Amino acid sequence: MRRLALSLLVFSLLAPCALAQRGEAPLSEGEIEQLRDSAYIANDRVVVFIKLIDSRIKSLQDMYAKPRRPGREQDTHDLLEQFTSLADELSDNLDDYGPRHRDIRKALPKLIEATERWATAIKSPPDNDLYNVSRRIALESVQDLKGQASEMIEEQKAWFAAHPPQKKQNPADADMAPR
Repeated sequence: MRRLALSLLVFSLLAPCALAQRGEAPLSEGEIEQLRDSAYIANDRVVVFIKLIDSRIKSLQDMYAKPRRPGREQDTHDLLEQFTSLADELSDNLDDYGPRHRDIRKALPKLIEATERWATAIKSPPDNDLYNVSRRIALESVQDLKGQASEMIEEQKAWFAAHPPQKKQNPADADMAPR
């Protein structure tokens, strides 16, 4: 009985440590809500992802614009990991939108422009072994996104030229149409 009580005590003391090992989630509750709100309009969802990734890039740039503070390298590593996670999620969304011919023609040029900004910002911090691998992976994600978006622009142009979107009929016009 004593052993069981001791085991439960040890597990209860170690449980918070195990939760702390998970690290921070890449998205806040507000950001998750933004993604949920934009889920039904593919173009808006891509723009929201661009905005979320831009916020990580801005944080990275701000960190190096200010005087150095302790833990900056770990924070850089964490931001690059968050960036990569968001970029991969955006890439997965693009993979889904392509075959379904979701109209994201307005967002794709913005995405290509953003990838250029992101690559420049990711390259700007000085070399450091703590985050160089994360930086390399983040840059690969940027290149993948840029290539994917470039291909999708051409695919979307061809698809929507061959299959122009139908104009939605105004319900009032439908009542007036001859039968």
